[in-house]
Amino acid sequence: QVQLVESGGGLVQAGGSLRLSCAASGRTFSNYAMGWFRQAPGKERVFVAAISWRGGSRYYADSVQGRFTISRDIAKNTMYLQMNSLRHENTADYYCAAARRGWSLDQVGAYDYWGRGTQVTVSS
Repeated sequence: QVQLVESGGGLVQAGGSLRLSCAASGRTFSNYAMGWFRQAPGKERVFVAAISWRGGSRYYADSVQGRFTISRDIAKNTMYLQMNSLRHENTADYYCAAARRGWSLDQVGAYDYWGRGTQVTVSS
Protein backbone atom coordinates (compact mmCIF):
# COMPACT_ATOMS: atom_id res chain seq x y z
CA GLN A 1 0.00 0.00 0.00
CA VAL A 2 1.03 3.56 -0.73
CA GLN A 3 -0.56 6.49 1.01
CA LEU A 4 -0.55 9.83 -0.80
CA VAL A 5 -1.38 13.22 0.68
CA GLU A 6 -1.56 16.37 -1.42
CA SER A 7 -1.06 19.90 -0.15
CA GLY A 8 -0.39 23.36 -1.45
CA GLY A 9 -3.67 24.18 -3.10
CA GLY A 10 -5.44 27.48 -2.61
CA LEU A 11 -6.77 30.61 -4.21
CA VAL A 12 -4.56 32.52 -6.61
CA GLN A 13 -5.08 35.23 -9.19
CA ALA A 14 -4.66 34.51 -12.86
CA GLY A 15 -1.01 34.76 -13.80
CA GLY A 16 0.10 33.68 -10.36
CA SER A 17 1.88 30.56 -9.16
CA LEU A 18 1.34 27.68 -6.78
CA ARG A 19 3.40 24.67 -5.83
CA LEU A 20 1.59 21.48 -5.01
CA SER A 21 3.20 18.74 -2.96
CA CYS A 22 2.39 15.05 -2.71
CA ALA A 23 3.81 13.24 0.30
CA ALA A 24 4.06 9.47 -0.03
CA SER A 25 4.33 6.82 2.65
CA GLY A 26 4.20 3.06 2.71
CA ARG A 27 6.00 1.18 -0.03
CA THR A 28 9.28 2.38 -1.53
CA PHE A 29 8.57 5.68 -3.23
CA SER A 30 11.16 5.21 -5.95
CA ASN A 31 9.46 2.01 -7.13
CA TYR A 32 6.54 4.02 -8.50
CA ALA A 33 6.01 6.37 -11.37
CA MET A 34 3.96 9.33 -10.24
CA GLY A 35 1.43 11.62 -11.81
CA TRP A 36 -0.80 14.63 -11.31
CA PHE A 37 -4.36 14.80 -12.54
CA ARG A 38 -7.03 17.45 -12.21
CA GLN A 39 -10.78 17.26 -12.02
CA ALA A 40 -13.12 20.19 -12.39
CA PRO A 41 -16.69 20.01 -11.04
CA GLY A 42 -18.82 17.80 -13.25
CA LYS A 43 -15.88 16.90 -15.46
CA GLU A 44 -13.70 13.85 -15.93
CA ARG A 45 -10.34 13.48 -14.24
CA VAL A 46 -7.65 14.48 -16.75
CA PHE A 47 -3.93 14.14 -16.99
CA VAL A 48 -1.66 17.03 -16.06
CA ALA A 49 1.87 15.66 -15.68
CA ALA A 50 3.80 12.51 -14.83
CA ILE A 51 7.31 11.56 -13.82
CA SER A 52 9.18 8.27 -14.06
CA TRP A 53 10.46 6.18 -11.16
CA ARG A 54 13.64 8.13 -10.62
CA GLY A 55 12.65 11.35 -12.34
CA GLY A 56 14.55 10.82 -15.56
CA SER A 57 11.48 11.21 -17.75
CA ARG A 58 8.71 13.78 -17.45
CA TYR A 59 5.48 14.09 -19.36
CA TYR A 60 3.03 16.96 -19.63
CA ALA A 61 -0.37 17.66 -21.02
CA ASP A 62 -0.14 20.07 -23.95
CA SER A 63 -2.16 22.66 -22.08
CA VAL A 64 0.43 22.97 -19.29
CA GLN A 65 3.66 22.42 -21.22
CA GLY A 66 6.05 25.26 -20.48
CA ARG A 67 4.05 26.51 -17.49
CA PHE A 68 4.04 23.55 -15.09
CA THR A 69 7.01 21.55 -13.84
CA ILE A 70 6.81 18.16 -12.17
CA SER A 71 9.60 16.92 -9.93
CA ARG A 72 10.25 14.44 -7.17
CA ASP A 73 12.57 14.22 -4.19
CA ILE A 74 13.30 10.56 -3.53
CA ALA A 75 14.92 11.28 -0.17
CA LYS A 76 11.82 13.15 1.03
CA ASN A 77 9.30 10.77 -0.54
CA THR A 78 7.65 13.80 -2.06
CA MET A 79 6.53 14.85 -5.51
CA TYR A 80 5.89 18.42 -6.57
CA LEU A 81 4.00 20.33 -9.22
CA GLN A 82 5.17 23.88 -9.77
CA MET A 83 2.39 25.75 -11.54
CA ASN A 84 3.19 29.11 -13.11
CA SER A 85 1.15 31.50 -15.24
CA LEU A 86 -2.03 30.01 -13.89
CA ARG A 87 -5.24 30.48 -15.81
CA HIS A 88 -8.86 30.39 -14.72
CA GLU A 89 -9.31 27.11 -16.59
CA ASN A 90 -6.72 25.50 -14.31
CA THR A 91 -9.27 25.68 -11.50
CA ALA A 92 -9.90 22.12 -10.29
CA ASP A 93 -9.15 19.58 -7.62
CA TYR A 94 -5.65 18.22 -8.18
CA TYR A 95 -4.82 14.62 -7.40
CA CYS A 96 -1.51 12.85 -7.18
CA ALA A 97 -1.23 9.19 -8.05
CA ALA A 98 1.31 6.37 -8.01
CA ALA A 99 1.78 3.68 -10.65
CA ARG A 100 3.69 0.43 -10.44
CA ARG A 101 4.12 0.39 -14.17
CA GLY A 102 5.88 3.05 -16.20
CA TRP A 103 3.80 3.37 -19.33
CA SER A 104 0.54 5.01 -20.35
CA LEU A 105 1.07 7.44 -17.52
CA ASP A 106 -1.42 9.87 -19.07
CA GLN A 107 -4.19 7.41 -18.37
CA VAL A 108 -6.17 7.29 -15.12
CA GLY A 109 -6.22 3.51 -15.34
CA ALA A 110 -2.42 3.27 -15.17
CA TYR A 111 -2.37 4.28 -11.52
CA ASP A 112 -2.72 2.06 -8.50
CA TYR A 113 -2.96 4.59 -5.68
CA TRP A 114 -4.54 8.03 -5.39
CA GLY A 115 -4.54 10.86 -2.92
CA ARG A 116 -7.66 12.71 -1.83
CA GLY A 117 -6.86 15.87 -3.75
CA THR A 118 -6.16 19.52 -3.10
CA GLN A 119 -8.27 22.33 -4.44
CA VAL A 120 -6.85 24.99 -6.73
CA THR A 121 -8.90 28.05 -7.56
CA VAL A 122 -7.66 30.61 -10.06
CA SER A 123 -9.57 33.86 -10.09
CA SER A 124 -9.83 35.69 -13.37
